[in-house]
Amino acid sequence: MNNTSLSEKITTSTRTRVAVVGGGPAGLMLSHLLYLAGVESVVVDNRTEHAIGTTHRAGILEHNSVSLLVDSGVDRVLRDGHRHEGIALRFGGVSHRIDFEDLVGASCWLYPQTDVFLDLHARRTADQGDLRYGIRDTEVLDVLDRPRVRYTDQEGACHEIVADLVVGSDGSRGMCRDLVEGATRYFQEYPFAWFGIMAQTAPSVPELVYARSGRGFALVSQRTETVQRLYFQCDPTEDPAAWSDDRIWEELQTRLAGEDGFRLNEGPVLERTVLPFRSFVQTPMRHGRLLLAGDAAHTVPPTGAKGLNLALADVRVLAETIERALKAGDEHALEEYTGRALARVWKAQHFSYWMTAMLHRIEGASAFDEQRQLGELAGVAGSRAGSTYLAEGYTGWPGH
Repeated sequence: MNNTSLSEKITTSTRTRVAVVGGGPAGLMLSHLLYLAGVESVVVDNRTEHAIGTTHRAGILEHNSVSLLVDSGVDRVLRDGHRHEGIALRFGGVSHRIDFEDLVGASCWLYPQTDVFLDLHARRTADQGDLRYGIRDTEVLDVLDRPRVRYTDQEGACHEIVADLVVGSDGSRGMCRDLVEGATRYFQEYPFAWFGIMAQTAPSVPELVYARSGRGFALVSQRTETVQRLYFQCDPTEDPAAWSDDRIWEELQTRLAGEDGFRLNEGPVLERTVLPFRSFVQTPMRHGRLLLAGDAAHTVPPTGAKGLNLALADVRVLAETIERALKAGDEHALEEYTGRALARVWKAQHFSYWMTAMLHRIEGASAFDEQRQLGELAGVAGSRAGSTYLAEGYTGWPGH
């Protein structure tokens, strides 16, 4: 797009301290925390509020994430979320409970990412936050010295936001990560995906079950008292439309079967999709006056339940960083942001990779590898030290 011609078309220009590109949970949480700190912000997103608020996404919140929400005055999670004090590792046809509360004195909460968005959106709206959804042709300009965000609204009018800082929380497919010049990118591809369903049925178990069988990984998760989420390992090229309800349930029951007679409650499959995944990290997470947060800078496989939690951890650090830089005049804080954020990101990458490698079947794996995986699972489940490592990683490490 020609910048000169766009400048001539601009109908409004807004001055703010922070422009946030991406109005999902991470962007809204940052805007909320900045508001509490007395720092103005404007949030923009190409998606509409309705599109984000009706895209169902599962969510496990670490105790630090729940504390961040509750301490900032967003506390519906305590009423409508489901507190989980452990999970089950299931292998060899037997379940082994990992008791988080006993091991590390912490728990996690089953609370969909969609609800986190709705809660934060309602709070920012009540606080008269400047939220601009359903826009298009978004550009971020001059990030080295005088950052600006330009976009076109739904009526075709062009707008400009002039800010002291721009935060890119626009996800793994957003544009902000590509504005970081000279960045280093780390990838880990996985040869499998998750076949995910939502089914109309009562819960089969009170807590999540992570299962490893000879046919591959399966996860028994939850959604509500009448709708459940379940997943099983599949090929990334699998066509979900080719799977009937009966075939899906047969595959899940087979992977979870065991000597204890465990059976899933079955019901109509309401939604089915294949979810490919990979590990990704980009460094630095800052370029000039642009800073990245969440999936814009890193993604993890879903096995360790770290994606949303990492984004919220970024935002916690970023809000403090921005407050220091803009209110206290400490520009050095911007230089420290990448190191502070990535220290946690790489721990989470390792944990997610470890959980994924331990629980998924690798096509063509040798008999040695199969037995080694089972030995690793037995070592984790049968050792307090091993179980504690899993519990600490799953519920979230202390600090920022």
